[in-house]
Amino acid sequence: MFFKPFMLLCVFAALRFTAAAQTWIWYPGDYEIWLSNQMQNRRTERGTFYPVFWKADSHYPLVDFHREFNLAQPETVAICAEGRYNVKLDGKAFPGTPQAIEVPAGKHKINIKVFNQATPPAVFVKGITIRSDSSWQVTFEDKEWIDETGKASDLSATIFKHAGNWNFNDPAAMPSAYRLPVAPVAATSAEKTAGGLLVDFGKETFGFVKLHGVKGKGTVSLYYGESREEALDTAASETFDRITIDQLNASDTINPHSKALRYVNIVADGNVQLDHASLLYEYAPLEDKGSFRCSDGAINKIYDVARYTLHLSTREFFIDGIKRDRWIWSGDAYQSYLMNYYLMNDNETVKRTIYALRGKDPVTSHINTIMDYTFYWFMGVYDYYLYSGDKDFLVQNYDRMKTLMDFVWNRRNKNGLLEGLPGDWVFIDWASGLSKKGEISFEQLLFARGLETMALCADLADRKQDAAQYKAAAAALKQKLFSIYWSNEAKALVHSRVNGQPTENVTRYANMFAIFFGYFSEEQKKEVKASVLLNKNVPEITTPYMRFYELEALCALGEQNYVLQEMKNYWGGMLKLGATSFWEEYDPSKKGAAHYAMYGRKYGKSLCHAWGASPLYLLGKYYLGVKPTAPGYAQYEVKPVLGGLKWMEGKVPTPAGNIELYCSEKEIKITSPAGTGKLIIASKIKPVCKEGEVVSKGNNVYELTMEKNKEYRILYKAI
Repeated sequence: MFFKPFMLLCVFAALRFTAAAQTWIWYPGDYEIWLSNQMQNRRTERGTFYPVFWKADSHYPLVDFHREFNLAQPETVAICAEGRYNVKLDGKAFPGTPQAIEVPAGKHKINIKVFNQATPPAVFVKGITIRSDSSWQVTFEDKEWIDETGKASDLSATIFKHAGNWNFNDPAAMPSAYRLPVAPVAATSAEKTAGGLLVDFGKETFGFVKLHGVKGKGTVSLYYGESREEALDTAASETFDRITIDQLNASDTINPHSKALRYVNIVADGNVQLDHASLLYEYAPLEDKGSFRCSDGAINKIYDVARYTLHLSTREFFIDGIKRDRWIWSGDAYQSYLMNYYLMNDNETVKRTIYALRGKDPVTSHINTIMDYTFYWFMGVYDYYLYSGDKDFLVQNYDRMKTLMDFVWNRRNKNGLLEGLPGDWVFIDWASGLSKKGEISFEQLLFARGLETMALCADLADRKQDAAQYKAAAAALKQKLFSIYWSNEAKALVHSRVNGQPTENVTRYANMFAIFFGYFSEEQKKEVKASVLLNKNVPEITTPYMRFYELEALCALGEQNYVLQEMKNYWGGMLKLGATSFWEEYDPSKKGAAHYAMYGRKYGKSLCHAWGASPLYLLGKYYLGVKPTAPGYAQYEVKPVLGGLKWMEGKVPTPAGNIELYCSEKEIKITSPAGTGKLIIASKIKPVCKEGEVVSKGNNVYELTMEKNKEYRILYKAI
């Protein structure tokens, strides 16, 4: 990261301390909301500012930070803040704005109150033992009052939270100054055209175009293109920038706006001249912890491009696509969380994105205004807990979860179901002719899952009464769901009910989600696989967004061989068309430049979209077969399925380190630093393992219990 210039009224350099962990802290969620506002409002379309169309919240301008300490000896404590602040020790204020205070030995309470209207109030405190970290308590309303006698209040209804923080561990690294890092990238080619200079960077990328050897007077227009056609079509390209040039001598000029591109068409008027162009590639500095390699080169290529796609779409937050929106959409983000757990396993980006999406109370609309996206948000909070083991984050956000569910609950119709009301966007998927009328089964299914999620989270937050109520509500809704929408004739859940009557329309959405939610009986799973998932008469899905879930459902049914070919056909189809990152939508029936069109615009489609990277998740969870069964991988399952591959190997990150696995048709090797694992193998013979006991579970299925930090080698014969 790098930081813009600023002035600090701190004296850290003059004080000497032993090494200790400390960091900038703030009210949890406030910095994340503020940063998301900065990022999401960078969007432009053909030079016009294009803001989000949902409620934009802001940070609390006045925040109180406090912590109690018991010192064995006195110490000097340095203080830095973003904003105006005062400091109190044991309720007594220091005069002025102290940059350092002396704290005597003994038990003490430090309060720092910070006001900042422009950026989130934040503090950095550093002493020998007194230092700012997430253990500090914060509030935006301390409710402290003094009566007519001068006595301070004894009781308060104030709700305190643990302070928020990230990785700003230096007093000079002010949170409000954060910027993503950049790296120089040269163009792969450049050609003169009738209108200007067309520069190709060889693949989809993101950053600041740098013009070299610029001189003269006039305007330089930069027309960006994810495709060659878009960059050359100056009348229809989605994004462009214009730079005014007035300089006698040749020098370099950096466009101040970052953009998505593979090509840039540089058109100069007046007498402006330039030598060439390069790029300052802007990126989130996250390393890959997970990996996957196998015997199929096409799958390896798909994995690599999926990995690059997720990295491009991971910025300060998980965003949808880098060209058009650059916004935080809950449906897109939810899939990014899951892919992240199998690649980068970066908890901080997940938490920032969850905070930014939720915003503040009062709740006035669904997240992103989309009904289904609200439920993905609930699911994302619990999944984060499952993969990370971070219970504190869940508990801190329980009240935000509850008020959001209260909003949903109060929008039910007289039948206790959800249907679109004014202000609601019922999205589901981009699909031509998809009905959004009436009570849609998919929305009720997500509602039931949301209530189940709330029951789990309420129990973890020690809200037992809430947990019981949510559990009962979820059970009642699931019963109603099947009584209304399950069709014995169609052998599937029908799409909707309109005016009290179920329609005969069958779509894939509710049916495939009900499979991996575990809502179907074994018999219903078999019926739905034949009547819906493998039925070409049911309208096919053309977005990677919902193909993600369709292929997950098929994997959950043991159809890895089929899914492997589907990945090669669908994602491989984009690669055959020259894709260097995966797209927002792919319809194999389209030809030529028609692939770039969407939303009624010639180049409206995003050619780098986060939801296109789902092979990362599918290969990690359903081929390597690794998933947590207890929070933070305290317990986990490994169920490798080759699915037509001769061999595969990979790493799946956990909070304790990577689970490493190699699997061929005759041998499995695995080691893990995490909790207690259960290896589940399908084998024609009883597997042999010298390092542990293999137990038969019947029907050619075997189990091996694995201890952490121990290598296992299993000889078997794949079915």
